[in-house]
Amino acid sequence: MRRRVLEGVRILDLTRVVAGPFATAILADLGAEVIKVERPRIGDDYRFGPAPEGETSLSFQNINRGKRSITLDLRREEGRALFLRLVERADAVVENFRAGWMARQGLAPEVLQARNPRCVVASLSGFGARGPRRDEASYDIVAQAAGGLMAMTGFPGGPPVRGGGALADFVGGLYLALGVVAGILDRDRGGRARALDLSNQDAIFAITDSAATLFAGLGVRTERLGSQHPFAAPYDAHSARDGTVVVATASNRLFRALCTAMGRPELAEDPRFRTHRDRARNREEVNRIVGEWVAARTVDEVRRLLGPEGAGVPCARVEAPEELVDDAHLRARGMVERHPHPRLGEVVFHGNPLRFEGAEAREHPLAPELGADNAAVYRELGLGGAELEALARDGVI
Repeated sequence: MRRRVLEGVRILDLTRVVAGPFATAILADLGAEVIKVERPRIGDDYRFGPAPEGETSLSFQNINRGKRSITLDLRREEGRALFLRLVERADAVVENFRAGWMARQGLAPEVLQARNPRCVVASLSGFGARGPRRDEASYDIVAQAAGGLMAMTGFPGGPPVRGGGALADFVGGLYLALGVVAGILDRDRGGRARALDLSNQDAIFAITDSAATLFAGLGVRTERLGSQHPFAAPYDAHSARDGTVVVATASNRLFRALCTAMGRPELAEDPRFRTHRDRARNREEVNRIVGEWVAARTVDEVRRLLGPEGAGVPCARVEAPEELVDDAHLRARGMVERHPHPRLGEVVFHGNPLRFEGAEAREHPLAPELGADNAAVYRELGLGGAELEALARDGVI
């Protein structure tokens, strides 16, 4: 029987901007009912951004796809009371306010779980709720700097460089989504939910490629290498006649295949390049040789010689995201979604890589209008039209 993977799971989503909404978009993609709780009249700050004039930000459209929206002011006593009633029906509350904000509103995890012991409370903040930096504010670039990633990124002798595409926010969102699902699984086995305290600094530090482990064990310090790799060569991005292509080998077999495809089989026996460690020590030279070979060819020529019909060496054209909108492979895998929109005509979304065989797509394809689901959600609590009108007039919803 076809069904959605997270069908029947209800998420109260207090997140805003990027990291938290990306996490809950993943959950919505997998079939969870995600109820986005936004400030009355204003909503999520991310609603304001690049878009046709007068429309909600296209970035908001993408990372809030599949959700419902209600408005509620948690700073008001009536708003907090309504929220606690919603918590009674929820499997998880997800939030990414600055650490301690929920507690200051009287909505700490223990308060929410006293109301519903089966409700997972998942919190993401820049530095987490514990530790000496818990009160510091954060953005993507702060997490990349504080988590160690920025120090690894850039070219030799140059300054640290932020990874593109709000990388830290999206990594934090991935961990947050995983934490919510793990928390629900744990609750279903143990009967009582736990609270998750996730730090974006922690999330970034966790993906810095075993750098701390190597330093502690071998004294190896982080160095910026551009697109090269400290322990594998050739492994770099090279300029071809009509674009940029990456070529990567991480085994002796692949290096021999590359040398043969280049018409330079003798390089595989060169003492500088004979073993994996030899090539790592001489990575600048081996990358230079490969770069000169690539420079004399087009990207398609390189891919034909090195691709699956040729040497079978990992290689790819460097593609910009906008070029990938029409990529045949991504389209075949459902990673480029096109949906009709009542005012925009069509919106394009980045698909969710997590697609389970036979599972249905999310119930709501588009992002919600602000407060679009107020009536439906609040009526579940027994509120009638007159009460909702009064709450809206008073700015509670």
